[in-house]
Amino acid sequence: MSNTLRPYLTAVRSTLTAAMCVENFSSQVVERHNKPEIEAGTSKEVIMNPLMISRNENEQVLIETSVNSVRISIKIKQADDLETILCHKFSRFMMMRADNFVILRRKPVDGYDISFLITNTHTEQMYKHKLVDFIVHFMEAVDREISEMKLSVNKRARTVAESYLGQFM
Repeated sequence: MSNTLRPYLTAVRSTLTAAMCVENFSSQVVERHNKPEIEAGTSKEVIMNPLMISRNENEQVLIETSVNSVRISIKIKQADDLETILCHKFSRFMMMRADNFVILRRKPVDGYDISFLITNTHTEQMYKHKLVDFIVHFMEAVDREISEMKLSVNKRARTVAESYLGQFM
């Protein structure tokens, strides 16, 4: 982890650790239903204030908590058009396989690239600190993966340009 990324991820880790204090809570509107309140939004009194952790205007994490669920929305760094395309393709690839990732949402929150939904059943079945570690590691890996893909695309473009221009010499 780079030194510039460390404080950002440390802030995300400590905030997620505090936000993961969720418990079983039945719906106040429909009897015998237990839906994630952050998604349903039927009872405003059980939804806490959202928290945004921002490294810059292009890289942010929005953490929305309720009594029985936490929604984490991540805006991945997109400095130029190539990174925007790579980020869009990568997030689309991940969301198409959302069934394989238990906590991944199929559609991100507006303005963000990828979203996770953690409910009380997830925290009962899995270790909370492992969920937090996964989210932080995912953020770190996505940043690294997009940088590597950008370098790979630039390398291919350079090779193609050299090959094409070599025909004229």
